[in-house]
Amino acid sequence: MQSLGNKLIFAGPVGVGKTTAISALSEIPPVCTDVAATDETLARKATTTVAMDYGFMTLEDGSQIHLYGTPGQDRFDFMWEILTRGGLGLVLLVDATSSDPAADLERYLDAFGDFIRSAGAVIGITRSDLANQDVYSAIQQRLRQRDQPLPVFEIDARRPEEVRLLIEALLAVLATGE
Repeated sequence: MQSLGNKLIFAGPVGVGKTTAISALSEIPPVCTDVAATDETLARKATTTVAMDYGFMTLEDGSQIHLYGTPGQDRFDFMWEILTRGGLGLVLLVDATSSDPAADLERYLDAFGDFIRSAGAVIGITRSDLANQDVYSAIQQRLRQRDQPLPVFEIDARRPEEVRLLIEALLAVLATGE
């Protein structure tokens, strides 16, 4: 196994699909630190990640990428800095069914700002098929307003080929240094 320096971080709000995306790609049963939800998260899902999710995948060139998912709840945000140490880049997931997906995006861009500036990032919009608004355009507009041109994709976190597209886009961003 290669060093943990080949790690990508998945971040975003509770229930956005971080655990699902890692599970879709991981070549091992993912390590999950899910526990029963006891707060407002319970209205959205039965369990929540409290430390991290972990999995890994092998790229076509044989190198391994370690996949780490952050907890989405603010009370576990101390894990965000811990998990990003030594990371290559960020896969930021945004839920299209959120009441304000663009505000969610901004919150995580700000929270992970230093990491994004030193590494790179891509945006994945999940649950677009259930949204009654054009979240893709709203996200693109917010990124333009912030002068943060990041790749944006609508994905289904359950579909390995769509999550892999995010990883490939992020690796392309990292390779070009943009």
